[in-house]
Amino acid sequence: MPNFRSVAGGSKPHPPGWKYNFKIATHQSFDYSSFIFLGITSLTAEWIDSHPVLGKGVGGAWAYTWRGFLDKTDGTYLGAWLLPSLLHEDTRYYALSKDRSVPVRILYIISRQGVTRTYGGRQTPNIAGLGGKVLTQIISREYYPTGATSFSVLATKFGYSAMRDVAFTSIREFYPDIAAHYIRKHREKVAAMSARDVNTSGAKPANTP
Repeated sequence: MPNFRSVAGGSKPHPPGWKYNFKIATHQSFDYSSFIFLGITSLTAEWIDSHPVLGKGVGGAWAYTWRGFLDKTDGTYLGAWLLPSLLHEDTRYYALSKDRSVPVRILYIISRQGVTRTYGGRQTPNIAGLGGKVLTQIISREYYPTGATSFSVLATKFGYSAMRDVAFTSIREFYPDIAAHYIRKHREKVAAMSARDVNTSGAKPANTP
């Protein structure tokens, strides 16, 4: 999964700004993985009939897909480019070092929904991130039919958006540790097999003096 909006623990990030934020938002919006995720979520929404007013079948799937694309793109440009650039908020995810405990890292992941950094590195309320989600739902009223624009529906979509962020951020936080673990195990296995092959080829037959 491409990771455009995270900063590895201990690394020096690129300074944020209008141009850089726009570049990151564009990568995030149009990367191939975004379209894979869009296809999965659109087909799932059609299957469970999230918005009956959008219909079922091929027509329903298309209705969910193009609206989902606008939701995703609006949210990314608002929450990763426009609002952060205006408010000087760095909404990238700064991963913790792996020496922190798992519960601390999980609480930190959740807290990033409400807290982010300023350009100067100070902790601040995540107005850009949360505001981007709110504005995305408001804008979506222009292209969703009336039956899918009630306050409860928009609030539910806002909640799902926040939960998706937590899920993807969790992957960004823990994936390097998981990958390193399995790479280490693989190397240990290869080394053990090599040592066994060497011992086997160098062993003498049992009846040899």
